[in-house]
Amino acid sequence: MIKFDAIIIGAGQSGPALAGRMNQKGWKVALIERRRFGGTCVNDGCIPTKTLVASARAAYMARRAADFGVVIDGDIQIDMKRVKARKDEIVNGSLQSLDKWITGMEHVTVFHGQARLERPTVVRVGDDLLSSERIFLNVGGRASVPPIAGLDRVSYLTNSSMMDVDFLPEHLIIVGGGYIGLEFGQMYRRFGSEVTILQRAARLLPREDDDVCGTIWEILTGEGLTIHLAASARVVEKRGEKIVVKLDGVEGVDEVVGSHLLLAAGRTPNTEDLGLDAAGVETDARGFIKVDDQLRSNVTGIWAMGDCNGKGAFTHTSWNDYEIVAANLFDHDPRKVSDRILCYGLFVDPPLGRIGMTEKQVRESGRKALVGKRPMTRVGRAKERSETQGFIKIMVDADTREILGAAIVGVNGDEVVHLLLDVMYARAPYTVISRAVHIHPTVAELVPTVLQDLRPLD
Repeated sequence: MIKFDAIIIGAGQSGPALAGRMNQKGWKVALIERRRFGGTCVNDGCIPTKTLVASARAAYMARRAADFGVVIDGDIQIDMKRVKARKDEIVNGSLQSLDKWITGMEHVTVFHGQARLERPTVVRVGDDLLSSERIFLNVGGRASVPPIAGLDRVSYLTNSSMMDVDFLPEHLIIVGGGYIGLEFGQMYRRFGSEVTILQRAARLLPREDDDVCGTIWEILTGEGLTIHLAASARVVEKRGEKIVVKLDGVEGVDEVVGSHLLLAAGRTPNTEDLGLDAAGVETDARGFIKVDDQLRSNVTGIWAMGDCNGKGAFTHTSWNDYEIVAANLFDHDPRKVSDRILCYGLFVDPPLGRIGMTEKQVRESGRKALVGKRPMTRVGRAKERSETQGFIKIMVDADTREILGAAIVGVNGDEVVHLLLDVMYARAPYTVISRAVHIHPTVAELVPTVLQDLRPLD
């Protein structure tokens, strides 16, 4: 039995950062990882997918070159092996940096292998038994595999195995119309694949407002993606070299035939093989570890951070989980999850930046509210780039004048939205921005303009 001041299971976004803070304090720490450092973000999430998005955008802009007066002789060719090599180079650079950082921590011992809790204070990794009064779970999640008949008899891809693709699928069928499915769908359409998205719900992105969903639909279908809504994949089978997905719910379409299948139907926490039962750690019906506002499980001395706690499925929320835990452990600062304002991006092109409440949620709250909205067709930067799809929409509490939420679909929307987010954290009135002077010509300069034209939300 090897005793530690802390045991961290998982080296995703939260784990290494917490290990680093503990190392600074001189704590003896065990950091356990069964795969590679970096978790989803570095290996098969944010960094590699946004690198691929950038390559896909280069192809898209090359095809549009004539619109800008630039002449490219000959056809645009896509070398998927070079696309993948560029992605791998960027990912490997991040991994090397992370490895150097972690292995350079004086008081941190790295264990490679599957960790299992044997008791609330004991973890087994292979033949090693580790003990500590403080255990932190940062085990992340993985792609869900929906219960579709025949999946066990065909080859399919997930966001992880897509990272190994160095060829261009002739026809990529994507099950799932959420963030992962839409990003991969647009990306591979821009590379040159035929793409069909099967969305089980009656619309894309069911949690978003109708205008957001409609705009994303127009962007994607305008680039040639085929999207079937209310499409339930009933059976998957092979037909020669092709993959066939038989459907329910789509009038006039009984099946879709493609060359490759990508499953993008949600995420599952990596908690089923941790031995949580042996330690008495409670999970919800989907396997997420139940935690309180400071990320403590029901068992004293066990915390859960990142995707496995169900409090956020993003790299930035996992990092904030680390900040909350560290603040409470070391800084006498009682930070908590409920202080966090919802924020995320959808990295189709142009992107969506989303913060706070949706318009639907504001209406359902019954509060008196104001809304400002402006299409990207009236934004100079968007017109200069010939990318005028989308809009800026901001909701404000009519009584407190605090910003309730916003959606920016369009050029730089994922960046500009932070202007509003920071003011929300300050709990300052919207007039802080509406009276500000922003640089021209930018997208951000239109945010004060939108806030100067607020109207009652009927």
